[in-house]
Amino acid sequence: MAAIIWLVAGLLLAAAEMLTGDLTLLMLGSAAVITAGVSGLAGTSPVIDAVVFAITAISLMLLVRPFLLRRYAVPPAHQTGVEALPGKTARVLETVDEHGGQVKLDGEVWSARPFDPAESYATGSTVYIMKIDGAHAVVWKGP
Repeated sequence: MAAIIWLVAGLLLAAAEMLTGDLTLLMLGSAAVITAGVSGLAGTSPVIDAVVFAITAISLMLLVRPFLLRRYAVPPAHQTGVEALPGKTARVLETVDEHGGQVKLDGEVWSARPFDPAESYATGSTVYIMKIDGAHAVVWKGP
């Protein structure tokens, strides 16, 4: 009976891993399944089952999980192209107002317009890129 409880706990923990993705619950679920196997084959007492679970869980967490994280973890997406531009600073080359203007951004000249159409930014000002709208950089002077 104890083996079935360990098996169900292991399967539930492994299924719950899909919600987190950090491999912790998978290691605990694997330890519970291993404990179910030991309990079912050897007919051990609950105290021995707890010891087997603890040793297996600690071993999996310290030895297997770091290896799996290094091997299969997906690094955070690195933004490239126009997705990487918002938040950067640019130098105004030609006065930016509601009718347009130009800024120099990462060595490239971009057409620009102000985030607030009522504002105007003089040549030489430093502005922040708020977003890219087509071929125009939408800029703001900031606080």
